[in-house]
Amino acid sequence: MAPEIRKAVLLLGDGSVFSGKAAGFRGIATGEICFNTGMTGYQEIFTDPSYHGQIMIMTNVHIGNYGCKSSEKESSGVQIAGLVCRNFSTHFSRLMTDESLENYLVDNRIVCIYDLDTRALVQHVRNKGAMNALISTEVNEIAPLKEVLSQVPDMLGLELASKVTTASPFLVGDTNWEIKVAALDFGIKSSILEQLKSLGMQVKVFPAKSSFALMEQWEPHAYFLSNGPGDPASMDYALQTCTKIIESGKPVFGICLGHQIMGLTLGMETYKMHQGHRGSNHPVKNLLNGRGEITAQNHGFALSMESLMKFSKDLALSHVNLNDNTVEGFIHKTKPLFSVQYHPEAGPGPHDSRYLFSEFRDMIKKVYGQVSDKISA
Repeated sequence: MAPEIRKAVLLLGDGSVFSGKAAGFRGIATGEICFNTGMTGYQEIFTDPSYHGQIMIMTNVHIGNYGCKSSEKESSGVQIAGLVCRNFSTHFSRLMTDESLENYLVDNRIVCIYDLDTRALVQHVRNKGAMNALISTEVNEIAPLKEVLSQVPDMLGLELASKVTTASPFLVGDTNWEIKVAALDFGIKSSILEQLKSLGMQVKVFPAKSSFALMEQWEPHAYFLSNGPGDPASMDYALQTCTKIIESGKPVFGICLGHQIMGLTLGMETYKMHQGHRGSNHPVKNLLNGRGEITAQNHGFALSMESLMKFSKDLALSHVNLNDNTVEGFIHKTKPLFSVQYHPEAGPGPHDSRYLFSEFRDMIKKVYGQVSDKISA
């Protein structure tokens, strides 16, 4: 017996309507619409906390063809609000798979619309910019859906990190290792923790609103500021904590949202991008060594290049995006801190930039001397 074909509708904030078919959970999903240009790694993308509350367009034509696996996730559950794709595969070809994408979406209550012209949809978003959107698999009348969509808050000014952070501190790594890193969890990915752990760093992950005094009780050697969702300018609590972290003189490494928080703390400004950078094929140039890197990215906000240049006495641009010349990283000239906008852990994505975790470890060892023979390079 053939499966039931259900209709679905996608409504954009500018009034545009796209019709398609429904998959996954039945209902209505709302959030800011964005697109990811990666060809693989859809499960890692769906579980990335930086995508919390967003409707994801996958630009690759086939989604679901290799199923879902419990080990291929970046957090405890699915973070996206809804899914848009061209061809949705209810069957999978990989033998070592736990379940189909259809069952995975149903289990996680994620609404999906497929059989759309995603090329036309992505071009529309590129031209018009990021906007709120709504997927409905039950209601097809546009008027009541417009009313629902009008109540969805804009991403600009929206604080989301506190919604995805850990409820209580937890440890990652061997307690015998002597390099201790306190990580502020704004939506930290599992693969970031794995990279830090693989280099002999014991990490204690703290909730986003943890105080500097609380983290200092653990006596960490360094701090890590994680990725996460939402508008960094709305996170006053994080700026206050980051100020004290920097004043401590301890090494600091920030990724994505953590990079933006560090920049704001040092006096820079952020802005909401027209459409953001999301995918695993974004070219970046390392200005410190002249090398190019193919990077994984996921962000809708960025640090202003103009505001960074105002602090050129103390700060230096370390990485730049080769597509649009936006800020991809900076270093402090006298203090042990640096950050990048992209994702060097690359889950999913290329491994060109994983050296940054080694540089963080080396920075810690330089500040403190050789911490332990156990973790010598």
